[in-house]
Amino acid sequence: MKRLVLLGGGHAHVKVLADLAAQPISGWEIHLVSPYRRQIYSGMLPGWIAGHYPIEACAIALDAMAQRAGVTLHETMGMALDPVRNELRCADGATLHFDRLSIDTGPMPAVDELPGCVPHALPIRPIEAFIAQWPALSRRIQEHRGPFDLVMLGAGAAGVELAFAIQHGATQQSWSHLRITLVGAEALPMQGLPDGLRQHALRLLQQRGIQWQELRRATRFEAGTIHFAKGPALTFDACLVVTGAAAPVWAQASGLATDARGFIRVGATLQSISHPHILAAGDVASYHEARPKSGVYAVRAGPPLASNLRALCEGRAPQNWTPQQRALYLISSGDRHAFAAWGSWSWSGRWVWHWKDRIDRGFMRKFGTAA
Repeated sequence: MKRLVLLGGGHAHVKVLADLAAQPISGWEIHLVSPYRRQIYSGMLPGWIAGHYPIEACAIALDAMAQRAGVTLHETMGMALDPVRNELRCADGATLHFDRLSIDTGPMPAVDELPGCVPHALPIRPIEAFIAQWPALSRRIQEHRGPFDLVMLGAGAAGVELAFAIQHGATQQSWSHLRITLVGAEALPMQGLPDGLRQHALRLLQQRGIQWQELRRATRFEAGTIHFAKGPALTFDACLVVTGAAAPVWAQASGLATDARGFIRVGATLQSISHPHILAAGDVASYHEARPKSGVYAVRAGPPLASNLRALCEGRAPQNWTPQQRALYLISSGDRHAFAAWGSWSWSGRWVWHWKDRIDRGFMRKFGTAA
């Protein structure tokens, strides 16, 4: 019997598991390698921080999905890949042979160029690690005497959304001593979104008491201090790092074709351009037409990935897929209020939050979690 290995429990692989549960692939045994038995839906993580959802409502049970699909779950992490011998070496010491491999591991935190970040700050990724450490940080804030300075490094959509969520949660917890500072490398937060929306977000940050520091590029960390390429250092009691996505080091080391940043290059069928028996999707992939690293594109890659894996395993030709040019961005701002962006268009208001909430809950229900 031939073997298909799914490396990673990302958004696209969730769709693959659902597809396999509905219709198994005859003649193939399938294995899922993931360090976690659940996948936290990143779109709802700020809602958990803000107090809108319990963490269970934000989690997709990978173990239950794998069981329904007849897939063997290995609760470990992939560490090294040999695409010639078709072997995946795992953190638990096991080596898995495969005939086909699909990779959807998500990104690593982009902290390699920030010396001192790991011991002195808390990256948001991996999300499970952040979730495990957030309660202790919350207790530190709650029990702290005097002002507590929390710095958010990274002012993309994820960093802005998280800053708003923490501020809202602080209001609910009466943490009046918490001072939040959002630090970005650009003049305005949320680069890549419409300027009007970015200006609106900045005004709302200021209204909520969140300090904004612009044009600040961090260079290194020391205990309680961030240093920048220009300007004075910034001190903190705690720092959360939301600086974007980095590729896992094993991808480039494996000999797979990668882009300049180390992400796996795939063609229109999501097959590796150097090793076509290997497919990749989500943030770990570098698509044939460049797209931002976003959960939106990872979710949209799920159906074509599931379809092409099935086709290749059954000896049929895979179909081309081109990621959509525009993506709908829905960004919550804490108090059941949200921003929306579609190309050059943007909106905001409580109705946008309810729209986002309905989409998020619908996505979770589709994969067996009732939010």
